[in-house]
Amino acid sequence: MKRIGIADTTFAQYDMAAAAVDELKRQGGGFTIVRYTVPGIKDLPVACKILFEGQKCDIVIALGMVGRQPVDKECALVADYGLQLVQTEAGKHILGVMVHEDEAKDEAELAFLFDQRSREHAINCYDLLFRPEDLRKRAGTGQREGFADAGPVRVK
Repeated sequence: MKRIGIADTTFAQYDMAAAAVDELKRQGGGFTIVRYTVPGIKDLPVACKILFEGQKCDIVIALGMVGRQPVDKECALVADYGLQLVQTEAGKHILGVMVHEDEAKDEAELAFLFDQRSREHAINCYDLLFRPEDLRKRAGTGQREGFADAGPVRVK
């Protein structure tokens, strides 16, 4: 039985973890979920470390929201560096899922983006653990999580 960690924040304006958990359950079984909630994105690296070391998770999805202010962008960069360090030290994947508040034109689009990006990363998580061949099939296809896929480069 695989253990999937989900680290999320109270700063986010949407329950990204609920969307990810729902999508993981839609994909199949063979796993248990361990959720760890922290205040903000700079807390996510420690949450992921706890999920790997203390909870023995095989993979972690780190879910967070980045605000509109320049300081929020700086916090996101710091958080991402921390996530990279933790996954390198653990030798296990952390799927970092960040939604920037200024990516959307209004609250409806922001809610869509929170939900869709969380779900698409949950599918990637499931595929990494149980269907790696599905990821290989999508290599080079310009996949994007949240909004429309970019598609592959077309050479004429």
